Amino acid sequence: MNGLLLRHELLRDGLSGAAALLVALWLAAPEGMPGPAWWLLGLPVGAAAGILARQLAARWPFHPVLALAPAAGAVALGCAALAALAPGPASPNPAWPLLHGLVLFCALLATRPPLQGALPAAQLLDRPQRLPDPAQLVALVAGQRVLITGAGGSIGSELARQVAALGPARLILLEQNEYALWRVDLALAETHPSIPRLAVLADIRDRARIAAVMQEHRPALVLHAAALKHVPMLEAAPAEAVLTNVLGTRHVADAARAAGCRCFVLVSTDKAVKPASVMGASKRLAELYIRALDQAGRQSGGMRAVSVRFGNVLGSSGSVVELFARQIARGSPLTITHPAMRRYFMTVEEAVGLILCAAALPEEAGEGGLFVLDMGQPIRILDLARRMMRLEGRVVPIRFTGPRPGEKLTEELFHGEEPPRPTRCPGLLAACPPAVDPALITRAVEELASLARAGEEAALRRALTRLLPEYAPQAVPRPDATGLSAGAPAPGEARPAEAPVLSPAGGGGWRAAVARRNEA
Repeated sequence: MNGLLLRHELLRDGLSGAAALLVALWLAAPEGMPGPAWWLLGLPVGAAAGILARQLAARWPFHPVLALAPAAGAVALGCAALAALAPGPASPNPAWPLLHGLVLFCALLATRPPLQGALPAAQLLDRPQRLPDPAQLVALVAGQRVLITGAGGSIGSELARQVAALGPARLILLEQNEYALWRVDLALAETHPSIPRLAVLADIRDRARIAAVMQEHRPALVLHAAALKHVPMLEAAPAEAVLTNVLGTRHVADAARAAGCRCFVLVSTDKAVKPASVMGASKRLAELYIRALDQAGRQSGGMRAVSVRFGNVLGSSGSVVELFARQIARGSPLTITHPAMRRYFMTVEEAVGLILCAAALPEEAGEGGLFVLDMGQPIRILDLARRMMRLEGRVVPIRFTGPRPGEKLTEELFHGEEPPRPTRCPGLLAACPPAVDPALITRAVEELASLARAGEEAALRRALTRLLPEYAPQAVPRPDATGLSAGAPAPGEARPAEAPVLSPAGGGGWRAAVARRNEA
């Protein structure tokens, strides 16, 4: 693929240079057409100048002159500019205006702008987007108070935009990053100035603050998008993952239920399926807590609580698309962890539309309280990188760096005991996981939160592997000389013999765990 793209670049630059050189010579000597020798000279010179211009622009991407023509043939640009600025030929040439336009076209072709990370994300998908009809969502939002956590992030800000377009009675934007909160609030002020809204600076880890916000505004719908998501960073800081993704989710969900919320939606991730990372394990525990709340809500007629699980979002902050765009613009190698690495992808507009569909149809989740977005087939990251280069017409090397701590080569969307079924909303699937024991979940969350607050990282990792036997942590080097993963069993050391209580696989699953508790 790289060779094909390189030949395409050389051919385009060479033809641009030859055409501009030929037309410039013709304008300079209208009585005679330059011979084929000039074409043969223009092709290699134009191609070589194009390579030089690309290299210079990659080295000095912000240079005020080089930034104008990063992939252009310098000879093509120079000849075209001279010919365009030169006065008309001495002898009459009725074709001069047409040739003048042709020269300007050649210059324009040669001076396409560099990549700025603005590729339409939909072009990178291998399938059509599934965008729900907004009319189906009006009844969910119109005239209702809606609260969005993590409102300044990629998912949260798109949730805010789509919710604002549906006419809520009040939109509460909750975010702990003040700049991100200011930015999304400003954007809504410009696009939906008539929608009553409130920007709330708060941390979901602050239980009292979250409870006060919920009691003050009493939202009918809570969309919980706040989370820590960077897999390698959370491998190095497992307590932060637990305090935000597990305990923070509990704070928001409990406060929403106490304030009379009708529907709570947790934005989850495919990394919660057979997790190999602390981040995935923390999101898995958050799913289980929300499922326990939903069971209680169905029995009492109270708040419905559902989780919506999906994969990567194209173009989101910190995504691989953003990284590749920056690397292509700089001309530096694209860094890919492994040639076989695959991920599920969808656009942020598509993901958010389906999240709102899930909020509108909580009864379709059945007893499982879990929705999964139909993301098509996983995309190989290497193919995504090549597609981005092809769309931009630029070629850079590809370098494989090896998987990072906590990363898997492929992700999954369903556990083995979660058979999917379709819903009334295309692209939205309902999973059917087994029941959970709310008391066991609550004790597990309290144990993990206590260890996280105390900074007992080794004990916290051991507790995660004990409570979630499907959690298979990747090796994370210690800063000391042991070379062991923090919290991982030493060679020959067995896991604790306590019964697994939070796993749908092994130990009989949830039904067996509930049966054991009932027999006790």
